Amino acid sequence: MSGQLQLAFVNFSKGAYIIVEGKQNANCFFIIRQGKVRVSKEVEVVKEEDTLGPGDFFGVVSTMSGHSHIETARALTKVTLIAVQRDQYSQLIQDNTPVSMKILLQFSRRMRYLDESLTQLTLKSNGETDPAILFKIGEYYAQQNQYNPAFYAYDRYVKYNPRGENVGTARIRMMKIAPHVKAAPPNFKNNEVVRNYPRDAMIFSEGEIGDELYIIQKGSVKIVKIVDNREMLLAVLKAGDIFGEMAVLESKPRAASAIAYADCQILAVNKANFTTMIGTQPQIVARLTILLAERIWFIYKQLANTLLSDPVGRIYDALRIRLEKDRVPLKTSSSFTFDFGPRELANMIGLSQGEGDKIIRKLLENRNFLVVKDKLYVVNVSEVDRQAEYHRKLQTRNDKARNRSAEPH
Repeated sequence: MSGQLQLAFVNFSKGAYIIVEGKQNANCFFIIRQGKVRVSKEVEVVKEEDTLGPGDFFGVVSTMSGHSHIETARALTKVTLIAVQRDQYSQLIQDNTPVSMKILLQFSRRMRYLDESLTQLTLKSNGETDPAILFKIGEYYAQQNQYNPAFYAYDRYVKYNPRGENVGTARIRMMKIAPHVKAAPPNFKNNEVVRNYPRDAMIFSEGEIGDELYIIQKGSVKIVKIVDNREMLLAVLKAGDIFGEMAVLESKPRAASAIAYADCQILAVNKANFTTMIGTQPQIVARLTILLAERIWFIYKQLANTLLSDPVGRIYDALRIRLEKDRVPLKTSSSFTFDFGPRELANMIGLSQGEGDKIIRKLLENRNFLVVKDKLYVVNVSEVDRQAEYHRKLQTRNDKARNRSAEPH
């Protein structure tokens, strides 16, 4: 490594534990210089590469997100590792661009794989990223009388599928809803990097081909996915957040849609500018790495949530995950307003409308929970942690009882 960056080399003997799942305060990640390392998780929801060798890295998600470790790493052989502290990452980007790009590309692929796995497990759907899905998205929003995203999706369907079987229908739909559209699809010029979107305007649609990522300067953006004719809320992003990076890193169709949650101003970065940015603005690349790490950590938690069989338990666990994600102390007796409502909460864990309404009614029987201005409000945060822990222990107890009853006598 060149410049002022001084990286530490550390050695571990065969069989030694390097990082342990659940441990807090991860302050460095490792790049393997020599030897092999096995990575494992207590709950293996989806299969991932578990044997790593020279040039591979681990511990990046927890280190860069600042959350607890989501995996255990153990030396399969005697290993020599390069330890990278969190505050050294920006310098690493400047000194060794290929390493930072390898991390970003792996994160992007991992994100896409985990997101697809979560969609399959939560919503029993494979999900689609083919541009033909744009028509289905237009149909969904038109049925919901949400004309801004409907018009945008129809418009992009016609653009990317000029010979598609539904082009005629899409054009008729666009003419019909045009008078109700308050935010028509914008046509920004390539040199217009600062862009303004009114509330409910679609920035890009799932299935759309893209070559830009975005940095929010003002306002907020929601990331959503339409599955089984339902809108699933994946995230609400605020000023400073980055989104749309997978299209730049992998040249793949958009895996989800981005819609202005409030009037917003965003900075658009295309592939050419991103390549330049890596060398000249390492803090932006570091920020992108942190955001991807946080998203991967969040998806792992959501995947573990799918293993809870009791929907009430899953609701409480989902709320606790959101509090952890927002770094809200779980033991505090203070109140908190989530950035989503009850219906969106049910959608997050894949409940049908009927089942979701039933479970939400049960949740609101707990006087610690209220709905204030369409947002879920908890009077005492520690109640979320207490209920989530109770239901998780109940599940463990029930699982053990089932296993004992299944054993041959």
